[in-house]
Amino acid sequence: MKTAFLLSIAFAIVTVVAVSVVWYVLQAAGVYDSISRTITDVLGSASETRFNLEDYIGLQRVLGFTALICVVDVILITAIATLCAFLYNLSASLLGGLEVTLAEDD
Repeated sequence: MKTAFLLSIAFAIVTVVAVSVVWYVLQAAGVYDSISRTITDVLGSASETRFNLEDYIGLQRVLGFTALICVVDVILITAIATLCAFLYNLSASLLGGLEVTLAEDD
């Protein structure tokens, strides 16, 4: 359980960092400005204000949603790994389990 918890925490940290990097790369490439201009052009002259995509899907919202997903993943991964370890240990005690030999004992 401890190992699964620590590995899922590491996975959550990697996920948050990856989402942040992808966000900054897309922002540096001008993707969000391009989408905002396209939506403004589609809406036409009926709207007086310029549409800004980052008002609706900002970095804080994306990272908040990512953090929420990571918390749920940490709980689920820890619970599922613990359950799987319990079931394996139960079946290994009944059936004998697997024996892996990496080196010959003299």
